[in-house]
Amino acid sequence: MSETTYSTSDLSRKSGDIIADALRHPVTITQRSKPRLVLLNIEDYRKLIARADTRKGGTLEAMSDELVAEIEAAIEDYASEDTENE
Repeated sequence: MSETTYSTSDLSRKSGDIIADALRHPVTITQRSKPRLVLLNIEDYRKLIARADTRKGGTLEAMSDELVAEIEAAIEDYASEDTENE
């Protein structure tokens, strides 16, 4: 996928071209020669959001006793390996 880059000053002069490019592939907008924004079509945006990390945090109290025991065992194994390497 090719990437096209425009400056922020191009936005007012070439908005039609920029939109047409963004419908085909992501477009980078730079400000003072540094990338600042990316424009992409709605389908690509929705795919990106759908692939976003959906992990959630939890508490030990909400975990099953089996999972807590597995985590504790893994921590103990890690700690014992660390002391063996000293």
